[in-house]
Amino acid sequence: MKIDCHMHVNGGPATWFRDNDLVIEAADRLGIDQLCSSIPITRGMPTMEEVRACNDGMLEAMRRYPDRILGYCFACPGYRETLDEIDRCLDRGMIGIKLYNQYKICDPAVRPTLEKAIEERVPILEHAGYPTTPESWAAQPNMSHAGDFVEVARVYPEAMLIEAHIGGGGDWEWAIKQLRQAPGVYLDTSGSVIDEGMVEMAARELGVDRLLFGTDMTMEGGVGKVLGADLTAAQKEKVFWKNMKQILDRR
Repeated sequence: MKIDCHMHVNGGPATWFRDNDLVIEAADRLGIDQLCSSIPITRGMPTMEEVRACNDGMLEAMRRYPDRILGYCFACPGYRETLDEIDRCLDRGMIGIKLYNQYKICDPAVRPTLEKAIEERVPILEHAGYPTTPESWAAQPNMSHAGDFVEVARVYPEAMLIEAHIGGGGDWEWAIKQLRQAPGVYLDTSGSVIDEGMVEMAARELGVDRLLFGTDMTMEGGVGKVLGADLTAAQKEKVFWKNMKQILDRR
């Protein structure tokens, strides 16, 4: 069994693939049972109308592929309507909250969203990275990094925080080492980077119970990096689905 904790689908103002049927076809071929997906706005500050349109698209994908696509509510914490939008999405069956880089996870504006997630017992999946060039930082100045997650986890130790795509680029070794200070933060394995030893270092430094299988659209590589990791069969089973299933069961 495999539960992809970090995936995207088409809907609303976003187009990631020609058709969501292609996502399901790929999942079938790769043995991925469920795809925890979101439709975020990745450029600039969206309007609240755009946020709702993204979530409407997500709800439609969930209706079309019941039990296969599980939705995260895309949220933009700076709006006063954000908590109502989260309620709307969770009431319709979404399983968590997706934050992009409109705000860093440690920004005070995010605190009501964090508290809402704790109250509802749902995870927050936050876009993150640690670029190694000034140009990369300039392109995403509000992108969260592992140190930001550590800061938030100290204030909200009960929050279920997922740092996105350790394989998304940047200094992943630095990120793993930082997260040793925050035992409650999960790390997903997704991203197009498939450096040798990445999954093994994360398992060694953080413990396999904190790792979640994800693809972030790099579906073949996402499966392959876990299959090819030097882990036991029981450890791979935890990464592939058991750890995420425990998170989903808390709600």
